[in-house]
Amino acid sequence: MRLLSKKFKVGVNTAWCKGCSLCMGVCPKSVLEMNDRMKSTPKREDDCIGCRQCENICPDLAITVKEARENV
Repeated sequence: MRLLSKKFKVGVNTAWCKGCSLCMGVCPKSVLEMNDRMKSTPKREDDCIGCRQCENICPDLAITVKEARENV
């Protein structure tokens, strides 16, 4: 039997993101980075552990973390 870790989908509403970078500071896996427009963007989504710290700290509610559905 093979154990698989859960995968998560990190969504950023760039229209709401003001580029405060709080999410980057709390992420234990450095999943988020600033893009060229100074908006948060998931660069290492496969590393996300689903702790939702980024989602909870975002003052603009621009980040969502959801468990990814697997194709069976």
